[in-house]
Amino acid sequence: MDSLREIKLKEIEELRTKGYNPYPFRFDKKISNKEIKEKYSHLENGQTVEEDNLSVAGRVVAIRYHGKSSFFVIKDSDDKLQIYINQNGVGKEKYGFFKEYLKIGDFVGVKGFPFKSKTGEVTVFAKDFEILSKAIRTMPEKWHGIKDKEIIYKQRYVDMIANDETIKNFKIRFEMIKTIREFLWQKGFVEVETPVLHHLTGGASARPFVTHLNVYDINMYLRIALELYLKRYIVGGFEKVFEIGKCFRNEGISYKHNPEFTMIEIYQAYADYNDMMDLTEEMISYVVRKVLNREKINYQGVEIDFSRPWKRVKMRDFIAEKLGVDILEDPNERLIEVLKMHDSVPEIKERGHLIEKLWDLVEDEVVQPTFLIDHPVEISPLAKRHREDPRVTERFEPIIFGREIGNAFSELNDPVDQLERFLKQQELRDIGDEEAQMLDLDFVRALEYGMPPTGGLGIGIDRLAMFLTDSSSIRDIIPFPTTKPDEEVIKEYENMLNRTKT
Repeated sequence: MDSLREIKLKEIEELRTKGYNPYPFRFDKKISNKEIKEKYSHLENGQTVEEDNLSVAGRVVAIRYHGKSSFFVIKDSDDKLQIYINQNGVGKEKYGFFKEYLKIGDFVGVKGFPFKSKTGEVTVFAKDFEILSKAIRTMPEKWHGIKDKEIIYKQRYVDMIANDETIKNFKIRFEMIKTIREFLWQKGFVEVETPVLHHLTGGASARPFVTHLNVYDINMYLRIALELYLKRYIVGGFEKVFEIGKCFRNEGISYKHNPEFTMIEIYQAYADYNDMMDLTEEMISYVVRKVLNREKINYQGVEIDFSRPWKRVKMRDFIAEKLGVDILEDPNERLIEVLKMHDSVPEIKERGHLIEKLWDLVEDEVVQPTFLIDHPVEISPLAKRHREDPRVTERFEPIIFGREIGNAFSELNDPVDQLERFLKQQELRDIGDEEAQMLDLDFVRALEYGMPPTGGLGIGIDRLAMFLTDSSSIRDIIPFPTTKPDEEVIKEYENMLNRTKT
């Protein structure tokens, strides 16, 4: 790699010596590769349209030399396109320049006209070309066979160059986000913003990232959720709000967890968790249908049906059916006994932790889109108590393929009850639970000014995108997931600097 890089650098120096800028400022690209192939697909084999002047650009991904003529392929963000170049078309000197200096990996701009080759491929006949960016590095020959995902995640830009499927999946992700926005705008929701830096963490049970604000000489936290500030909007007078934004949780990395991830949270005044269930299944079914043109998808070899209505099951009933334990009636000792049978007793043996561990044991058995409803109060510090059973809350989680993709409830708007719940969370923090929520007195003060009945919903954008792209790991659908520092690149540049000094 070092020797190839040195050769490339010498080529660039040669170009500059000859008065050629290997990195010009712009190129007037008029049409995409995909548009050209669609527009001229009707041509007969060998037919040309010389009166149509095209201006195209992209990265060179293949070259085939044939003496005084050559074919090369360029790739833009939409598609690949074949270019034909010969000595008669660009002149002997320019063709010699092409053969000597245009290499795979370079960006090139081409002006010419369309034709269909004898083999039936829409092609551009080059009348002129310009190198737009010389690549110093060449693609590793065996990149397509790389098994080490960490390398792919660290060099995602190479992954996107080499693998069309990667770009396709990211386009699906961004189309999904666009479609969610369109759906909510049509429903009258306002897209708002909330702070990323928080004085206290809240809205979820998670360990935060800590940073320091020098101007006030205080520690602050990267947000773990969007919730508490969005509810302040409702207190202030907004009735339908949502935000799509990054959240940060200082936790492990797995196929369904990344420390930096994207959430959407939605709040609607005068609604409850039943309304939010209706909104959730309507929105997700709409998004799947709009992006993929169907409501049934194949995920990891299993058919998932997103059509409405979704099944609704109570947490208490599901755990009792699967494990034979009643999370509302049985004492802690019974819960621990069942957890011991599955070697899954948590370090903190508080009832809420026990219930969550029991759910973890059976979550994988929910495959089709399902609402898990009515969670116990102990594990739902921000949800309103159920109107018929105060032991549980009006809370639900949408579960698909054994994965929780969201969380929602009839929002707790009683400031006295909320303060009591926060104090319970503080007790958990005092005994070592770093994921318990902090005592946010300003939020309690906001509730004391009055918040109308409100339904709230949070959805993990990354987890939803996994289903739309059939991705087995959340890191495959996050363009630049969290990784360890790349020691190889550090060593490589240290070696370069040392050679430069000597």
